[in-house]
Amino acid sequence: MALDPKIAERLKRTPDGLVPAIVQQHDTGEVLMLAWMDDEALHRTLTTGRATYWSRSRGEYWVKGDTSGHVQWVRHVALDCDGDTILLKVEQVGAACHTGDRTCFDAHVLDVTGVGAGA
Repeated sequence: MALDPKIAERLKRTPDGLVPAIVQQHDTGEVLMLAWMDDEALHRTLTTGRATYWSRSRGEYWVKGDTSGHVQWVRHVALDCDGDTILLKVEQVGAACHTGDRTCFDAHVLDVTGVGAGA
């Protein structure tokens, strides 16, 4: 089985065949992480209900939670208007970040000091 051709034709991939996937907690909108998907990872995600990604560093597919137990149950998947970003809304079990933080955006919050900051 392969990704539905109607979906595949809408995707705009990087030169290495990947599309960024933004992952949010489905009920709060909390941004959990960013990962990468190719056609096969998206197909597996859509057909299993478990978030599956392509690891650029390891060069292999990984299903979120298979080793950590921090599973992402997929509740909603959408493409942005240009087809170059995937949005996954998930039920996150445990930490989303490999560091053990709830999200990948917890550790390094940056101060905004420019015009309009804090407004």
